[in-house]
Amino acid sequence: MRRIAHPALACLLGLTLLSPAASAASSSADLPLTLMECFAFALKRSETLAIQQELITASEGRFIQALSGALPSVSFVSSDKRQDGSGGSAFTLRHTPERRFTFTQPLFSGFKEFAAMAGSRAERRARQYLKARAQHALLVDVADAFYLLIEQRQDLTALDATRQALRTRLEELKERERLGRSRASEVASAEVQLRRVEAEMELVRSQETTAAHLLEFLTGLPQIGPLADPDQTVLALAPEEDYVSKGAVRPDVRAAEEAWRAAQKEVRIAQAGFWPTVDAEGNYYVERVGNAKDVTWDATLTVEMPLFEGGKNLGAVREARAHEREMKLTFERTQREAVLDVRDTCAKLQAELTRRAALQRALEAAEENYRLQSEDYRHSLVNNLDVLQALATLQDSRRDAIESLYEVKRLYEQLRAATGDVTLP
Repeated sequence: MRRIAHPALACLLGLTLLSPAASAASSSADLPLTLMECFAFALKRSETLAIQQELITASEGRFIQALSGALPSVSFVSSDKRQDGSGGSAFTLRHTPERRFTFTQPLFSGFKEFAAMAGSRAERRARQYLKARAQHALLVDVADAFYLLIEQRQDLTALDATRQALRTRLEELKERERLGRSRASEVASAEVQLRRVEAEMELVRSQETTAAHLLEFLTGLPQIGPLADPDQTVLALAPEEDYVSKGAVRPDVRAAEEAWRAAQKEVRIAQAGFWPTVDAEGNYYVERVGNAKDVTWDATLTVEMPLFEGGKNLGAVREARAHEREMKLTFERTQREAVLDVRDTCAKLQAELTRRAALQRALEAAEENYRLQSEDYRHSLVNNLDVLQALATLQDSRRDAIESLYEVKRLYEQLRAATGDVTLP
């Protein structure tokens, strides 16, 4: 008979069977994959994370552009002017060449550049937080596929246990029928149940294949072999407020807060349109002709004060302030949604832990009931229908216990992601 790959799970479910994954592991040199190993593959494969990284790079580029507005600029200018002139004076020269180095330094522009740099830094931090949040969401997807695949394999194992029991039961009934101790209808009812279990196994196999395909898609692996789930400890939840306090500062909340700060800087940038601008420009001439050929340098200080631009700056400020208020409301909504997400996940996990404990007790009772019904049947105290019903109850209890176990694990990973308590591999 096959045995379950994880002894602790076998103890929990009362099974003595082995999953197909464990059989493959015994004949394969590949080591079983853990959840975090699958997550590490998914991190490398995810296009979503690659897109987030490119957005971070783009925000770094915008910071450099904002910084350039406060730094001096240097250029070399070469010009050649030709005209139809007599050449008798500086104004009628046929060819007027000029070569110069130009230095420009913005002195004041309403601190627009500094606000733009601060906004770019906030945007970059927001992108980094969004990338972290995308990693947490990816962990939930990988965990769902990982535990779903293990669940289907263990479910298949539980059904195989029932099939083996029914086959043994069917052989016993046929022998009893031959001896005249059982009716033909009892053999037929056992065979009906056996065929139904075999049909259910085919359905579970198809679901197992689908789950494997999903995990392959997420990890980028060509084929998913055996999986390892060594952690079988009973989960104990901390007080709900401990999780809520973490969820209130998880990456997507921090990203919304940074987006709000960037919007505040946009208001400062728009307000700079009401301030004067002061620029200094200097030229160093390498080649000049005419009356200015002996002038090798000059410098210009330019002050420009906006007086009226048709409401352009006023409109820009109002638009920026509206966007800033929008980002503030988005931050507040994201924070409240994060708290709600944590509370809901905590409630679901706590309920599933309670359900899991009850299902474990039900499984133990079903095992004892099947043992007693089988013993009573051998003493002709119950009929075959009672034994088959006890076996069906045992099968359902096993499958429910498996489903609840991995639902707890999926919800636990969801809680980790909801609180931002995820350690990257």
